[in-house]
Amino acid sequence: MSNSKTERAIGPLSTAAFARAQKLIPGGVNSPARAFGGVGGTPLFIDHARGPHLFDIDGHRYLDYIGSWGPMILGHAHPEVIEAIHQAAARGTSYGAPTEAESELAEQIIEAVPSVQRVRLVNSGTEATMSAIRVARGVTGRDKIIKFAGNYHGHADSLLVSAGSSAATLGVPDSPGVTQGATQDTIVLAYNDVQGLTEAFNQYDGQIAAVILEPVVGNMGCVIPTKEFLAAARSLTEKAGTILIFDEVMTGFRVAFGGAQQRLGVTPDMTTLGKIVGGGMPLGAYGGRQSIMDQVLPAGKIFQAGTLSGNPVAVAAGSATLRILKEDSPYEYLERLGDRLAKGLDAAATDAGLPHQVQQVGSMMTLFFNPNPVNNWDDADRSDRERFGRYFWGMIGKGIYMPCSQFEALFFSRTHTESMIDETIDAAKEVLKSC
Repeated sequence: MSNSKTERAIGPLSTAAFARAQKLIPGGVNSPARAFGGVGGTPLFIDHARGPHLFDIDGHRYLDYIGSWGPMILGHAHPEVIEAIHQAAARGTSYGAPTEAESELAEQIIEAVPSVQRVRLVNSGTEATMSAIRVARGVTGRDKIIKFAGNYHGHADSLLVSAGSSAATLGVPDSPGVTQGATQDTIVLAYNDVQGLTEAFNQYDGQIAAVILEPVVGNMGCVIPTKEFLAAARSLTEKAGTILIFDEVMTGFRVAFGGAQQRLGVTPDMTTLGKIVGGGMPLGAYGGRQSIMDQVLPAGKIFQAGTLSGNPVAVAAGSATLRILKEDSPYEYLERLGDRLAKGLDAAATDAGLPHQVQQVGSMMTLFFNPNPVNNWDDADRSDRERFGRYFWGMIGKGIYMPCSQFEALFFSRTHTESMIDETIDAAKEVLKSC
């Protein structure tokens, strides 16, 4: 990927905006995924979005396949969601006191998600997973947790742990500022490794508070769990009195209305939510069985709080989104478009003679530049990052905005059409021939 290609794909206003931002904000961005670190070059600065499209500050339009990293399942600026936001904001943006709207959203979540009998609203997916881990430790009286390499659960200290091998290992901090003490009770295993999980339960018998996992992974690319792996996670945790947490921040209301747990038929003890549940506004949630959640303050003794938790504007956006998803379900349509896009990208890469895998669940998918199926982080890590960078910039040049990392799943919305999917496939056919 040459610098000249990169520079032609962006406009002068984005270039200037990034230079300004770098003088004010670390790295010029407020979240690392936006910095284009995985593909090189200057990020596009967005002016506005509508339906399936993003518009940058240079006036270029892009067909969007990140959807704000998942939340925009209804498309950008959905009129009913925007109206709900306007009405809520006009009454006040924050009260620091309860509202009936919070209970309405809670009812919607409890009705939809099989594992949730009680739910607490928070401000982000990171806050949801951090809180769920604390609750699991408080309920069980145990310290250790199991996570899986390549599963991202936000940036709470105990979950920022580097990828481990298939053998059970105690985690090593993945970021400066995260102490060994914060991660010493985090065990990192390989995803889809039933033997490794079984051995960990044998090695740490009676010590494991929780197992947390993405039931469909989106943060090392789209990686699909085996039935055996999910069955083992459920049976081992039940036998050991360990709390099984599904991190459905990404998959909740995305792969099915009731999340991956509904689609896959496995019910965890607790679930964390974000992204779609807030309708594009900052909102997260964690919930589970009543016997677990009733141990959270003030019903119980486990502390968790937040000044802006249940923010009325965010709640309004989330509630409107979930209502639309229930009343006018897009999931059959999204499945059809997902199958069409996956088959098209697979054929395009095959015709170009490129080693690849297309892995898809509904409206989540990844084109891996990898000759072998991707079942865990070690598999994903063998993907061709440089080829992905060439693919990314080639698609940007054709007005298609794909995720800026080989290890992020793409998403699309109900406002994408079959003709847009075909446009994307046609662009990929041309781009992949030069990758």
